[in-house]
Order: sequence, then structure tokens, then C-alpha cells
Amino acid sequence: MRAPLRIAVAQPPCVSYKVETNAGTHAATVRDAGTRVVVFPELSLTGYELDAPAIAADDPRLAPIVEACAEMRSLALVGAPVPGQEGAAHIGMLAVDDGGATVAYRKMWLGEAESERFTPGGKPAVLEVDGWRLGLAICKDTGVPQHAADTAALGIDAYVAGVLESADDAAVQDERAHRVATGERVWVAIASFAGGTGGGYDRAAGRSSIWTPHGEVLGRAGPEPGAILRATIA
Repeated sequence: MRAPLRIAVAQPPCVSYKVETNAGTHAATVRDAGTRVVVFPELSLTGYELDAPAIAADDPRLAPIVEACAEMRSLALVGAPVPGQEGAAHIGMLAVDDGGATVAYRKMWLGEAESERFTPGGKPAVLEVDGWRLGLAICKDTGVPQHAADTAALGIDAYVAGVLESADDAAVQDERAHRVATGERVWVAIASFAGGTGGGYDRAAGRSSIWTPHGEVLGRAGPEPGAILRATIA
């Protein structure tokens, strides 16, 4: 019988383009969270800067996060632009643990400005952690019911997403999380960018949240950068 899973959704401050600085902040966040899984927002390593260079899974600047994950026995799900085949680039989610980093997922549903640079990912993805199957999503994916349905069809226990919304659209992420939770009967964990970043997001929503399969809010962070919400799902 599997044990309950301790998970955190984090919204660390971010300095646009400064991957090394942000990686250090991510590492500190992993240590502070103290949970098995720590979820970060969309493009958390670079900020929402659509021209930021892609980050390979073996980039040495990720070393502080790897070290923190090894120390805490954590898995960090980190937002970053990642390289693809034949020069393509994707908005990705890196899975970082004591063994290093891998590209766990590539965003499938892109915004208009994003599609000018990035290529959509081809399929849903699931990570298994201690017997828990986590379906992965990035921002606009959460607003497409077909994405949640296709991901849930892979057999998931939780739908885990890194997102970015403006403060004025904070209700959007709650509406989407509730729909996924109740529609697919799964836990939902949303790590939402807080503070300012690129792309005109001077005031991001924050308010990261975790939802039960019945659509109830288990917990919600505030709008401030640096907040971490921790929960146990069982």
C-alpha cells in the first residue's frame, strides 16, 4: 500500500534571464519546502521571456537544484525553455532529482506569441513517484478539457501544472483547477507565478493551490513571491 505523498506548490521570486540566480532560488525553495515533490511555475528558471535560450537537461547551472533534491530526497518540477529536435524549442517541465534533470514534459497548447518561437509538445506525460502517477501540464494546457481527459486516460492520481496568469485573471486558474478535479476525479496541484516577469506580466497572480478530487480547495497560497504551499495527499 502506497504512503501519502507530500507535495508543495511554490512561487519563488524570479530574475528574468538569470538562470544561475534562479536555480539558486529554486534550490533554496526545495530545501524550505521539505516535501517529496515541489512544483514550480511555467518558465520559472528564466521568467516569461520568450526569447530566453533553451536550457538543456545537462546544463551545469542546474547543479544547485540537483544537490538540494539529493539532500531533501525531493523531486522538483521546474519550468524552462528546452531544446527539441532539429533546432526546435519547447516550453518544458524539467524533472530534477538526485540523479540530475530530464525533460519530463513539453507544453502541448501554446499561446499565440509562444507559437512564434516554440513548437508544441506531441503527447501527454505522466511521472510516477512512490506509486503516485502525476499527470503533467503547463498553463494553457489546463484550459483545454481534452488535455486533462487525454492525460487522465493514462491513469493518473494527480494533475500537476506550472502556470502563469495575471493578477486580474487569478480566477481563471481556480476555474480550470476545479473543472479538472471534478471532471477527472483527481488531485490537482497548481504552481502559479507571482510577482513581475516578462511578456507584459508586471503583476502575476500567485495564489498557487492544491485541490481534492471533489473540487475542494485543500490550500491556497497568497499573491506574494516566495510563498510555498505544502499539503499531503492520500
